[in-house]
Amino acid sequence: MTATTYTVSGMTCSHCVTSVSEEVGAIEGVTGVVVDLPTGAVTVTSAGPLAAAQVRAAVEEAGYQLAG
Repeated sequence: MTATTYTVSGMTCSHCVTSVSEEVGAIEGVTGVVVDLPTGAVTVTSAGPLAAAQVRAAVEEAGYQLAG
């Protein structure tokens, strides 16, 4: 298992958390997504390493930006 934490900007409510969780969770190999709304931290657990571009695309599809 691999766990990586990303920072997502623009999330302001529980709907934001749900949108990001659903999009990132749909990436092949992802086994869990935990979003901390106050900090914008999104911890993604997966079977193996994920390409940052995949995570960035999923976050953008949800309507938010990956910081950094």
